[in-house]
Parts: sequence; structure tokens; C-alpha cells
Amino acid sequence: MSSNQPSATALAATLPHLLPDDANARLLLFAFRRMGAHGLNDAHAAQAVMDGFGAQFRRPLTLLRAMMADLAGAATCPIAIAPCCCRRTTHAEHALLTIVARAETAPGSARLLLGDLIGVRNPDGVLASVTLAAQAFADAGRPIVVS
Repeated sequence: MSSNQPSATALAATLPHLLPDDANARLLLFAFRRMGAHGLNDAHAAQAVMDGFGAQFRRPLTLLRAMMADLAGAATCPIAIAPCCCRRTTHAEHALLTIVARAETAPGSARLLLGDLIGVRNPDGVLASVTLAAQAFADAGRPIVVS
């Protein structure tokens, strides 16, 4: 009897990375997945950011939305997003988390990774949005750390 379930090897190739240990990175990933799949005004993403940041949620949420809009507008290739409940991440999601984590401390590295992710040679405008989102998280005491 054949099954419609993908094999473990196929899943490992599609979702090669584990969910990050960092709670802040998981929050950003959840909002990224929800907004990527359901639009910038997704209520679940907004609620998660509100729960994570409390009364100071507006800046991180607004900058996440701006980052998502810039990513979508500038990308020349698809950015693979896993379902919200998935305990593993795609190459693209892992790259995005790495870019956000490096945006302030290693901007040259973040720029190269971002250019590869979205398929453009000059991703500086999008990198500015990513950096602002990273700063909003850090300023609220929730810096993104990816190992």
C-alpha cells in the first residue's frame, strides 16, 4: 500500500534546519511565516508580536511588515516558507534569520546573504528594512540570536 506521505529523506532535503533555540528568533520566524502565507495584516502574526512585546509592540510589528513588503517587492525568486506549525526551517528561512542576526554586527555578510536570498545584486534597500526590524527587536530587549 503506497502512502502520500513524503519520505524522511525528502523532508530533510526540504526542511534541513531545526527550529532555532532562541525564543526571539522563533517569534520572528512565526510572524514571517504568517505574514508570508496570509498577508501583512495577519491577525495571528500581530497577536504573537503583541504578546511578545507587550505595550511596545507597534514598532516591531510595523517594521516587520515593512521588511516583509520590501522582501516581497524586491525578490526576483521565490522564498520558501514552511507552515507555521513546522518544527524545522527551509534554507530560505534559516538564511533570513541569519541575515537578521547579522544585520547590525556583520552587515557585509548580511548583505551578501540577502542578495543571494532575494536574487538581486544590490539589496541595500531591503537590508535597511531588515536592519531596522533587527534593531526594533534588540531595542525591546529581544535581540535575534542564531547559532
